Amino acid sequence: MTTTSLSTTTTQNALQQLRSYISSQIIGQEVLVERMLIALLADGHILVEGAPGLAKTRAINVLSKGIEGNFHRVQFTPDLLPADLTGTEIYRPQQGTFEFQKGPLFHNLVLADEINRAPAKVQAALLEAMAERQITVGGATYPLPKLFMVMATQNPIEQEGTYPLPEAQLDRFLLHIKIDYPHAAHEKSILQLARDEAKSSTLVKTSQFQPLAQQTLFNARNEVLDIYMAESLENYLLQIILATRNPGAYGADLASWLQYGASPRASIALDRCSRAKAWLEQRSFVGPEDIQALALDVLRHRLILSYEAEAEGITTDHFINELIARIPVP
Repeated sequence: MTTTSLSTTTTQNALQQLRSYISSQIIGQEVLVERMLIALLADGHILVEGAPGLAKTRAINVLSKGIEGNFHRVQFTPDLLPADLTGTEIYRPQQGTFEFQKGPLFHNLVLADEINRAPAKVQAALLEAMAERQITVGGATYPLPKLFMVMATQNPIEQEGTYPLPEAQLDRFLLHIKIDYPHAAHEKSILQLARDEAKSSTLVKTSQFQPLAQQTLFNARNEVLDIYMAESLENYLLQIILATRNPGAYGADLASWLQYGASPRASIALDRCSRAKAWLEQRSFVGPEDIQALALDVLRHRLILSYEAEAEGITTDHFINELIARIPVP
């Protein structure tokens, strides 16, 4: 076995241990766990949508305990200010100078809880951090950590007092994940886990799990980029994205449902996420099933449906599924 393959095996084993650790703490949300790891490997941010109580906040808290780094949770509210995220300059009278006090965005993992409850100015401050990996305050620019991931949550049920995310910010999220209630068997396990934690008043101690080193994660990201994707599959991937801009080629009904398609950022996201999924499953190549499995999460927040589609009750998920069903698989 070559040195390169040994290194790959080591990093894959480390990520599988991290996955097992998270799955032991987040029961019944296998898709969420996998998508969080894919986002880490693809160096992107995720938007998680689901009803209250489905472990959205807990998920990134557990993830933060499994990785060397720091974590901060920000509860988004209508009175939140941009400086509450980025930080602000504080005057030091002893020195007669201003000193920049870093905000919560300077952590490795940031949970933006109920992101759609914050006004546009706050969302704009988060946009620069997500897109440029930097923050500008008072004319000075401050770089964010190399490991930087935002996990935002939003509640689909309660819409009063919320500010819908603008399309420009939605496009910055690598994945938009929708989660649902766990099955009965999983919920029974959740009850047992809750009782065990109530006895110890804590999550499983991290001493039982060796947190993943950041350098190991960076090595894994490089390995993901080397995952092989056949040219025919790359063309298939691009065909899916291009079809969102010209859906009429696959049916007049699709053309009437869509107003705006996906940007090139969607192509990049689907490419990197498909490679990350294949790598997580310890394969050296991407298959069409990888692309199809991630198409919904990559595209659902990047498409704008027409009024006709909304009147007919068509969702972006339905549109994407119809599109994939009509595009030939190589």
